[in-house]
Amino acid sequence: MNNILNQNKRLDYLVNAFKDDSFEYKNLKVPDDEEEKRVILRSLMNIRMPGEMHDDIMKIQDEYLSERAKEKGIVTISDIPVIKGILSVWQGDITRLAADAIVNAANSQMLGCFVPMHTCIDNCIHTFAGIQLRNECNRQMNKLREKYGRYYEQPTAVPMLTDAYNLPSKKVIHIVGPIVQYELTSGLENDLADCYRNTLDMCIENGLKSVAFCCISTGVFHFPNKRAAEIAVNTVNEWIKEHDGCMERIIFNVFKDDDKKYYEEILCERGV
Repeated sequence: MNNILNQNKRLDYLVNAFKDDSFEYKNLKVPDDEEEKRVILRSLMNIRMPGEMHDDIMKIQDEYLSERAKEKGIVTISDIPVIKGILSVWQGDITRLAADAIVNAANSQMLGCFVPMHTCIDNCIHTFAGIQLRNECNRQMNKLREKYGRYYEQPTAVPMLTDAYNLPSKKVIHIVGPIVQYELTSGLENDLADCYRNTLDMCIENGLKSVAFCCISTGVFHFPNKRAAEIAVNTVNEWIKEHDGCMERIIFNVFKDDDKKYYEEILCERGV
């Protein structure tokens, strides 16, 4: 009961703090319903531009998000069965996974999704990590713009590593997948394969032994789901053969039933 009361107080505090931080929504009327308050808080976090907040606010935000992670249920690597070798398929919310790293399907601005309550993985990861994640991404992008010019955008298949902050994972690897605008080409397929290879290379370079991949480039990037799964499994299998013993677990995280079916069928057919 005390945890519930504390969470309600934290929620009220944070809604007011993020309202005060927003010029446009400073006078927003807050409903009494707890779920509606959560929607408002998440929306205010989603639209907020990078920037620091007072330490007291950050402390309450971290406490609130830490408790939210417990409420949703943290999933450890040992909770997920292996299908073949070190490969697993897990269906669910990637922000629940306590892997060394989770992979975020980012856009080329690398600052997260600014659409309030959008269901994309970029939005979810930034929401439950806390505003520190957007701030870190912004710092890294600013350094890259100092080097490459003010209009720099992150290229396709070039990963960026950040802390995970209030997520159960240790790190987040952000990567921009290829966008299928007209028809699927061999170049786009190669770009998607590079996303998986380069992410795994980054894991080795940073001592990360377990990683959960989202379905990169599917959804709003329009990469066909089944073909994306084939490329993901084939590329990861080839990488494992070249880097035997470097990773302890690689998880294909899916949300849709169809994606779960594709990955399981491909893994069972081809093995490692």
